[in-house]
Amino acid sequence: MIATPFITVENCKDEIKHYQSVFGGEIEILRKQGEAVLNADLHAKGATLKFADTLAAKPVQKGDYVRVFLRIETEEEFRRIYGELSVSGIINAEAYEAPFNGLLAIVTDRNGVCWVLSHYRA
Repeated sequence: MIATPFITVENCKDEIKHYQSVFGGEIEILRKQGEAVLNADLHAKGATLKFADTLAAKPVQKGDYVRVFLRIETEEEFRRIYGELSVSGIINAEAYEAPFNGLLAIVTDRNGVCWVLSHYRA
């Protein structure tokens, strides 16, 4: 399992450039809508920081701008973690077939930690 910071910002197109100026590295644009950048990664010094625009991530409130992104190796493990985090938590986005040939779900656990769960099929 790999945990990656998932940071939601207003105006991802400009803000990712700001973080690049802070951390260095290369920007990889993952998804755009017109001129707006909806999702992008910043690869810096062996780490990846994932960014999403508020238009894409739709945070519940302003303080809900940082999430933990988990890339889970097996579908069985994905479903187990999804189920366990959902207990006494809030399902923000139910598990669904994502366009990257895998599964995606967003769950806020009982402690208020928001998890973006993903499983990529081979």
